[in-house]
Order: sequence, then structure tokens, then C-alpha cells
Amino acid sequence: MKDWFAGCVAERYDESTADMPVEPVVDFLAGLAGDGAALELAIGTGRIALPLAARGVAVAGIDLSPDMVAELRKKPGGGEIPVAIGDYATTRVDGTFSLSYIVFNSINNQTTQEGQVATFENAAAHLEPGGCFVAEVGVPSRGPLRVFDLSDTHVGVDEYDADTQRLVSHHFNLIDGRWERLSMPFRSVSPAELDLMARIAGMRLRERWSGWQREPFTSESRKHVSVWEKA
Repeated sequence: MKDWFAGCVAERYDESTADMPVEPVVDFLAGLAGDGAALELAIGTGRIALPLAARGVAVAGIDLSPDMVAELRKKPGGGEIPVAIGDYATTRVDGTFSLSYIVFNSINNQTTQEGQVATFENAAAHLEPGGCFVAEVGVPSRGPLRVFDLSDTHVGVDEYDADTQRLVSHHFNLIDGRWERLSMPFRSVSPAELDLMARIAGMRLRERWSGWQREPFTSESRKHVSVWEKA
């Protein structure tokens, strides 16, 4: 698995996600964690982990990118969260958790089915019985091209091949008067396939929503927030 978040990508990550909601995510996760601990796969800069920890939840994390974790460490409280550097599909941390979670399509960074199954297995291995794994994942595109962002400084285009489930997100950023492109590969995956991966890992679907405020999931939903429970 390649680290696509090194250098300037890590430095600009918080700026690029500044408009994304945080409080509803933290409310949702804190409610599931209860009095237990939480493990974030692809913890990154701590966009979710830090406010979740501020709610009193003991949070640990795994991330492949040292540069993203370095950004986490710069923030208040960032030095107090234990983070293991490595592939979140295989890297283990000490302890057991009532909650493990992965947000913002990070499961798609695993570009093979095997890697995604291993992610579910690793998440489940860290959970105590009855614990939950939560994933925020986009629904596969219905067409080969989709513009997902259009502004004066950024254009985002997804290129999707339904046969291979390969998705490439092209980011065109205006930096110092010049347009620069970053193209990142993903593996798109359906809710049904994710449910099967969960079963392989010894978990079952508990609930599925189209957003963090428990909006109903329908055939028109562009993403889902799913909760699987360990047997």
C-alpha cells in the first residue's frame, strides 16, 4: 500500500477538509463507544480522533503516513494519542476496543479486495465481543466520470471503471498561480460486498444510514455510514 499523503498533501489536508462536518461524526462515534476505547484506522491528522478524545473517549490509531501523523502531533492533545505507523489492514495495537472506525472513504485506499477484507479482519480482531466497526464509504459511481468538486482553486474528477471497480480521483489544485494534478487510485466497493467482508471477519450488519445524523439510506444515497457488530 502506497503512502499518497506525504509532504504537501499532509500539510494541506486539514485545509482541504475544513468544510467537512465533525461534530455529528463525533456524536455518532461517542455514542457507540460508550465507556470503552476507540481505534481509528487511517487516523491521519486527527480530524475526528482529537475531538472524540476531547469527549472523554480513549482513542488510539493506525496510519500509514508518518507525515499525516506529524500533523496530528502538532495539535493540542495530539501527542497524547497512541498511533502505530503501518498499513491499517495488518498493523496491530495493544488492547481491545468497544469501537473501531474508518471514515471518509479510507477503506477505498485499499486497492484490492484482499486488502479490504484484511481491513475488516483487523478491525474485528481489535474489538471486544459486541464491539462495533463503523465505516463511512461512498456508493459506487453510476457513470465513468463524475465531477465532485469545482471551485476557483480546485477541480475534482472521479474516473470509474465498473468492470474492475477501480476508481481514480483526479485533483487539480491551483498552487502559486499554477495548476497541479494529483491522481489517487481507489477500489470502489458496494454496501453488499462490505457486508460480506464483515461476515468473513465474524461481524454482522447492525445499522446503515446515509449520513452521520442517521438519515435513511436509500437507492439515491451517495454514501453510507454502516455499523457492523462483532459476534
